[in-house]
This record gives sequence, structure tokens and C-alpha cells, in this order.
Amino acid sequence: MQLGERGTVPSLRSSDRATAPVETCELSIVFPCLNEAASIGDCVREALSALLQLGIRGEVVVCDNGSTDDSARVASQAGARIVHQTRQGYGAAVMGGIRAAEGEYIVMLDGDGSYDLTALRPMIEALRNGADLVMGNRFRGHLAPGSMPWAHRYIGSPVLSGLLNLLFGTSVGDAHCGLRAFTREAYRRMALKTTGMEFASEMIARAARIKLNIVEVPVDYHPRFGQSKLRRFRDAWRHVRFLLMYSPTWLYLAPSALLFVVGFGLLITLAFSPFQAFGRSWDMHLAAVASMLCVLGTQIAWLGISARTVAVIHGFDPEDRFLEYFFRVFTLERGLVLAFAVLLAGAGIGAFVIIQWAATGFTTLDAIRPVLLAVTLAIVGVQSTFNAFFLSLLSVETRATPLP
Repeated sequence: MQLGERGTVPSLRSSDRATAPVETCELSIVFPCLNEAASIGDCVREALSALLQLGIRGEVVVCDNGSTDDSARVASQAGARIVHQTRQGYGAAVMGGIRAAEGEYIVMLDGDGSYDLTALRPMIEALRNGADLVMGNRFRGHLAPGSMPWAHRYIGSPVLSGLLNLLFGTSVGDAHCGLRAFTREAYRRMALKTTGMEFASEMIARAARIKLNIVEVPVDYHPRFGQSKLRRFRDAWRHVRFLLMYSPTWLYLAPSALLFVVGFGLLITLAFSPFQAFGRSWDMHLAAVASMLCVLGTQIAWLGISARTVAVIHGFDPEDRFLEYFFRVFTLERGLVLAFAVLLAGAGIGAFVIIQWAATGFTTLDAIRPVLLAVTLAIVGVQSTFNAFFLSLLSVETRATPLP
């Protein structure tokens, strides 16, 4: 099936190519484009035909991302407005096109001919009815044979969508569908920043964080024209990396709390004697592991708070209620008092052991358990001292721009 024949969208005559005047533009259809000369012309014509069929005043914008073929010329001849983005990357190309767009509503989709614009009507209706972001869902529409590799269909897309839903509390069925629609105000509020393939994940994550109204509609998906730009494992990792980096609670704070609670509980239990469990005796080997867990848990927790602070400073997460409360309580002085208290507790236990050792005439003393507890507390105290200074330095910039 040829691209221009999909659905019921009619072909476009050359006299119909003019876009609407800027002041009356309701919808901008944005195509990021990199070497899509084989398909971009048909994509533009189909988009303009859809605007005519729906009776919507709009425009088609193609953002060329450094194509070395005739993509820009083909798109221009088909009736699109061409803008150029020299910075490479999917996200950079999409944002370049959106910056040039004039519509109140914006639709973005790939210029490879894989998406069917018969889904445009329900998307626009959803926006008019109050949705902020409308996601296409390929799994609820028709997946044409050969349109999606089985690994993407049954492993990659479901796993990445599930991870995003888990970390950000969304319920999106197809987090990486390239056909999306949103209002200009929603785009402004999302304040998107990433320039690569992770842009698709960032959009949903930001929309969820600022509590935008997200709606899904079924879309049909066809085999693309030309060679795919996706690099399966590298692009998948970029999505996972972004999701984890953008979720410091899951990446840092939850693991750190688990590590510290388990480690400190075991360390206190083993501080003065071994214990019996699961039919065996647990002693110093487990105590050494427990000490390590305490130290790791403490450092990861400090890193997590610092990561959330950096995310606020750089605008990735401007609405962090946890940090707003934390920095109302935390000061350098209070952090140092807490750190010195932990350090003093370790020193006190160490002093008690030394007194016992002196009482024996500095002969052999079996006190490795309390010594291990003392050393662990001392390390945690020193860690907390320097992390308090570092976090206080970060908080200077955070407080300069009050959190909402």
C-alpha cells in the first residue's frame, strides 16, 4: 500500500499546498527528519490532506536534522515549511520543529511513513476536550506485518513502558509511540531538555511530574520507508538511563534505606554476641557485611538527596516537595551536629573497648564486635560531615530560587 492511500485521506492537489496564515493557525504537524527523502514528501502531503479533510487551519513543519539527501527539498516541494537543526539527535530535531511551529495544538510524528494520520481526528478531539498530552498506542491499533520486530513488540516496548509506569506512576500502554499531540501550553510547562531518543521518555515523565492530563488513542502502524535510525541496545539503554537518573527516589533513596536498615539492624544484633538462625550460627563474617551495608546505605542516601537537589537546580524537576521540606529543616549546622553525634557514639564505644583492654593489662581481648560497630559509626559520622558541607553548598543555589 502506498503512503498516500492509507485510511480515507484524499490526495492533495498542488493548489492546496499553502498553509494557513500564522495568526489563524490552530494545528502544527511537526516532522523531525534525517535522510527521509523516500518518504517525507508523501508524509507532508498526507498531513496537509488530513488538515483539509478535518477542516483545521494548520501547517506542516519539517525540521531537517542535517540530512545529506534531498529530504529538505522534497518536503518543501510537497508544501512543508522547512527549518534546520544543526544539533544532532531526535529530541533536538523535534524541539527545533516545535520552536518554529505556530499552532495552538502540536502533533509530532516520524517522517518515515510508519504512522497513519487517520488517528489525527480523535487526538485533536481529545485536546479540545481538555487533554494536555495525547499519546498514540500502537498496540491498541493495527500493527501491520513487518512494522515492528518481535523483540520490540514483546520485550523492548512493554518492558520500557512498564518501567516508566512504575517509576512515574503513569499507565501508558505504549510509552515510545512517536505519534503524539499536545497543547502549546503543555509543551511550555514540560520544559523538555534532552536531545536524543530519551526525549520520548522525558516527555511522559515530565507530564506525569507536573500532573498533565494524559490520554491515549489507538493508532495504526506500518513498515517504515528506508533504513531505520534506531540502534536497538544503545537507544534502549539511553531510555533506561534517563528514567533511572530522573528517579532519584528509586535509584538512590529506596535502596539506601533498605541497605542501612538491614545493615544497622544486623550490626546491632551482632555487636556483643553471635545469633542462631536457619540452623546455623551467624557471627563476624555477617557483621563485616552488615558494616559494609551501613556505610553504603549512608553514602547512597546522601547522593540521592544531592541528585534531587541538582535536578531542581538544572530544571529537570522544579517541583520537589520532599526537598522543599528537607531544606526547611536541614542546615549545615544541624547536619554537622548529627554527624558529630554519630562520630561521638563511635568514639565512645571505641573508648569503652580501650578501657576494657587496659584493664586486662593490654593482653588479648576478644572485642572485635564492638570495635566493628565503633568503626562503622565513625565512618558514617565522617561521611555525613563532608556530605553535609557539600549539600549545604548545593542548597545555596536552591534557596536562591525558591521551590514552588
